[in-house]
Parts: sequence; C-alpha cells; structure tokens
Amino acid sequence: MIRLWDAEAATFDDAADHGLHDPRVRHAWRDLLARLLPPTPARVADLGCGTGTLTHLLGEEGYAVDGIDFSPEMVALALAKTSGQLLVTVQEGDAYDPPLAPAHYDVVMSRHVLWALPDPVEAIRRWRGLVRGDGRLVLVEGNWTTGAGLTAEQTAAAAREVGLTPTVFRLDDPALWGGPISDERYAVVC
Repeated sequence: MIRLWDAEAATFDDAADHGLHDPRVRHAWRDLLARLLPPTPARVADLGCGTGTLTHLLGEEGYAVDGIDFSPEMVALALAKTSGQLLVTVQEGDAYDPPLAPAHYDVVMSRHVLWALPDPVEAIRRWRGLVRGDGRLVLVEGNWTTGAGLTAEQTAAAAREVGLTPTVFRLDDPALWGGPISDERYAVVC
C-alpha cells in the first residue's frame, strides 16, 4: 500500500482539491475549515496528510499542526511545502495508529483517509484518544462514483459506535472540488 501512495505522490497535487493551486478552491477550503475548526491557536493532528496541502493551509492560518502520513514520498513533499512554518511538523506514521501524544489535540482531522483503513470504528476510537476533553474530530470523506469510500451515514454510524455525537455537513459546493461533483462528499464533525 505504501508503494501505491508513493507512486501517486508526484502527481497527487494535480487534482484541484489536493493541490489547492486555484485561488477559488484554496479560498473555499480555507472558509470550510474556518467553519469546522475552533479558532486559532488550536492544535491540530492532520492524519493521512498526504502532500501536506491542508497542513500548510492551516499553518498559514496560525494553527499548530502535526501532519502524519505513511508514504515517504508524500511526507517529503509535505515537508517541502511546510518548510519555514514554525508551528507545523510532518512525520512518517500510520494514520490508523498515529504516533502522537494522547489527549493533546483540539482537533483530529483526516481527509479521504477513513474509508481506506481496515476498521473505521477502531480508527475513530483511536483518534478520539488523541483529542482533549472539549476537542473534536473532523472527518472529510466521500462515497465516490468509483465505488470507493464511505457514505455519510456509515461514517456517522462509526462515530456513534464509539460514543460520539456526529454532525454531517454536505460538501457539494463545486468551489471545493474545482467543479461540479456527482458523488457524495461530506464532513462529519464530532
């Protein structure tokens, strides 16, 4: 699996919602995260951070962010992207079992990661342990036209199974994705 994501790294940011090169898409993600996350200076764990685009974006906004990804190639790109950001770290690690301090984060965030893990309920249980008492999980996921992914109800049910109260936010604004979408994209906040 690591080789697969290493092979994707070089072109991963070509997708509008991955690289956020289009100012409109970048602005849409900045606005979305401002609505879903507590105000700065919150501490965020970005699990499965990929090339570090959201890690970098949050660092620019004044968040303290620890990005984790298991792909060495993705981590190398994320380190380059976030270099010079004093409140940002990026390291290799498994999002399913992140090497992070328990009860240390205001937010544990993942984008398009939960669907790919072996047990989403167990992943959420582990991630919950990283959050401080009044913190939150922000899970950006989708049920894509390719047949991959999780429905919003599946993700919300997984959160409920570990005792969390999920709220689903539909992410159907084309500005987030660089154009119209025909599949289900959402954020679950607990």
